[in-house]
Amino acid sequence: MTGDGARTAEYRIEDLAHASGATVRTIRAYQDRGLLPTPERRGRANVYRETHLARLRQIADLLDRGYTLASIKELLEAWDAGRGLGGVLGLVAEVHGPWTDEEADRISRRELDARFGGRQDDEAIAEAVELGVLERVPGRDDEFLVPSPQELAVAVELYGAGVPLPAISGHLRELRGQVEHIASRFLEFTTEHVFARYLGHRPPTDSDAAEAATLVRRLRPLAQQTVDAELARAMRTFATRHLHHHLGAEKTAIAEDATRPVLLPARTTQAVRELVGPDRVAAFVAAATEREIQARTLDDLTATHAKEGEINESP
Repeated sequence: MTGDGARTAEYRIEDLAHASGATVRTIRAYQDRGLLPTPERRGRANVYRETHLARLRQIADLLDRGYTLASIKELLEAWDAGRGLGGVLGLVAEVHGPWTDEEADRISRRELDARFGGRQDDEAIAEAVELGVLERVPGRDDEFLVPSPQELAVAVELYGAGVPLPAISGHLRELRGQVEHIASRFLEFTTEHVFARYLGHRPPTDSDAAEAATLVRRLRPLAQQTVDAELARAMRTFATRHLHHHLGAEKTAIAEDATRPVLLPARTTQAVRELVGPDRVAAFVAAATEREIQARTLDDLTATHAKEGEINESP
């Protein structure tokens, strides 16, 4: 590196690789693909500047966020064409920002065992790691990262109440599938009714991206607030119904045409949605169920009639 300050800094490719964390081979590949501006040729050497270092850091940041090199090139070309990238990067940062105020924590293996009654269960630990409830810390076999301390606390409470660990894991897997379906539907809903108007250009214009980022920030809490309210309503309804059932309370008359919620696997709901559209899922499931009941009734009537007509030839 040469120069007497940040504004005049110059780098050889090896120095640029060291400063950016990229390899020399990667830098040359980015140049060949048009992701990195051509360096100044001075004698037999290429000279890179701060702009090259900043661009490499932008590329690394976007790669970490899951963007492909092709998408990154589109974004950078928009920036180079003067369309601005601040709004787009702001939108990227908003979407990739935290969706919860909860902060990750660490827990030692000893403390973890203690919270589950002193039981050392390597199989349960492996299951928790697979589910992402725990993450292994490189080089620390006796310590784990806990992305959601609240989720771990729930598992501890359930275990303390007598729920076996395999049942807790199974419940989490089922719940996660259903919640992912809810999140997917909320994203489809907001994209259709809110964000579609910002996605006409690819990449979006700087002003559209900045406006979309503001909306992401405003709408971010709505999904959780909606789920919280609906979960509270459903828990109150079902808990009351279960209590009445187990206490032998008088059954509430249910109208013949009344509807009641039924839990279905997320993959089943998704398959029906793709088949008939999101607005006809309930009607399709009801019709399919009624058809199955009618088919079984017909089979039963046929079998009963055949049995009554049989001649018993046994001695």
